[in-house]
Order: sequence, then C-alpha cells, then structure tokens
Amino acid sequence: MCLIVFAWRPGHALPLIVAANRDEFYARPTQPLAAWEDAPDVHAGRDLEAGGTWLGIGPQGRFAALTNIRDPRQPAGARSRGELVARFLNGHLSVTAYLQQVAESAAHYAGFNLLVGDGQGLGYLNAQEGLPRLLTPGVYGMSNAALDTPWPKLVQARRALADTLDTPDPQRLLRLLANDEQASDDALPDTGVGLATERLLSSAFIASQNYGTRASTVLIVDERGHRYMLERSFGPYGGQLGEVELSA
Repeated sequence: MCLIVFAWRPGHALPLIVAANRDEFYARPTQPLAAWEDAPDVHAGRDLEAGGTWLGIGPQGRFAALTNIRDPRQPAGARSRGELVARFLNGHLSVTAYLQQVAESAAHYAGFNLLVGDGQGLGYLNAQEGLPRLLTPGVYGMSNAALDTPWPKLVQARRALADTLDTPDPQRLLRLLANDEQASDDALPDTGVGLATERLLSSAFIASQNYGTRASTVLIVDERGHRYMLERSFGPYGGQLGEVELSA
C-alpha cells in the first residue's frame, strides 16, 4: 500500500473514513477483498505470495493498514510486512499493546508505517522512528515516508479527502484515488530510486507495464460500528479488473 489518507473523528457519526491505494508489481499474485477462508471474520485482500495483507478489517471493530518506507538502501527484512496487518486483525491485543510489541520486533521487517484501530482508538507506528503513538482527531496521510510527510500526492489527496467529509460518497473517494497527475520535477522527493521512477511514483494512481496501483479501497465506519468497504482492482497500465463491495 503506497498511499492512505484517512479522517479519524471519535464521537462523530462517521468516525473513520479511509481512502487507500495499494501499489505493487502486477505479477505478484493477489486475492481481492473477501472474507478469508482460514479466518472468516477477517475481510481483506490477500498477498498470495506471503499470505499477509495491506489493509483490512476484523472482528470487534479492528482495522489495520500498512505502507512500505521507500529506501533502496534498507535491508530486505527477514519477514513479510503484510503479516503485521493480518496478525492484528486476527488478534486480541489492544492498539497500544500491539504497536509496542511490533516496535520491539521491527528489525525483522523492512521499513514500514503501520496503522491499527479498534473502534475506540487509532494508533500509528513508523518503523524507523520506533515510537508507537495514539492519534488525535484529524485528517492524515501516509505514503512511503513518515506520517504526513508532505509529498505532493499525499498533500493533494489529503486535501481532497477533507473536502469530501461533509458528504463522503464512496465514488467520490475513489475518484481522488484515481488522480494520475504527476508532480513537477522540482517538487519530487529524492528517495534514491532515480528521477524517472520518482516521476512515475509521484501520482496518487500509478500505471505502467509492470508496476502500479493494484487496488483502490474505500472504508467508511459509522458510529454503530458498521463498516462499508469498496475495492476496485487494476492490472497493467491501469486497466480495471473488477470491483468488490462489502458491508460488515
């Protein structure tokens, strides 16, 4: 997952709204959003190569999502980052206890941002910072650096989300995720991957022959704990493959 914007508003009629793009190589085998056969209370897409996921919901109001930190100098990591999301969705630890546990074992994984919630609290951990924290109400964004790092696509998507909060229509949220406008060269970050790749990765929606946005996901949670999810899947050059709608 390479871009997540979300609004956290405890006590509001819609306390959590999430719009997220997962970017990955098209060749990596993936299962679309569904209930998992081995954990039927978990609803998420699934990485069929390593068995984890990038975003999903679980029982008792549990939610989790992950982005990778883009740094070609970092070691690959002995374990798959997607298991961090799956383990929280399947588990029973509180938000703070789980993030503390992950912080203590973060060296086993390549760099990541982890977002977890249970309907009562929403917590965040950046593997490089190593400091779990509970988030206060607000509108946030995560891409492939620390929370709210002002990369152009994050700033633009976060602003677009804020503009939808009065009437958070799922199709409108998908449209903000479909923005394929690339940033100007002078606004690009330098993450060590070269100018051409920085350009490709600078749009909210990425499309190319081998790598791009594989899934756009919207999650809307209401005050009663009802969760609505809509996921749209894509293939090479951004061709749409399918759509899944889920209420839980």
